[in-house]
Amino acid sequence: MIVTLSKVTIITERLLKEGVLDILKKEGSTGHTMTACEGAGSRGINASDWEGRNIQIETIASPDTAERILEAVSQKYMENYALIAYISEVKVLRKGKFSSELTAD
Repeated sequence: MIVTLSKVTIITERLLKEGVLDILKKEGSTGHTMTACEGAGSRGINASDWEGRNIQIETIASPDTAERILEAVSQKYMENYALIAYISEVKVLRKGKFSSELTAD
């Protein structure tokens, strides 16, 4: 069965890795994918020159969990760090794999 969930994408400085992953776990994420990434943005400052490449962290969760994750990341990091975060709607199989709130197929 296909179900619609939310994908949270967070692109930020590598130094926030552990803090962001802690938020994901605390708010109910059951897993994530993380990749190194590069890009350019409006800030004109790239911490990757001394801290390493930026990271992109993605997790799929229920809409409620996704919103809690974004709110927590925003409150803790948005004002003082280079960070982009957004939610996308995705259709997935095996809904129980993505949230402890959801029952398995």
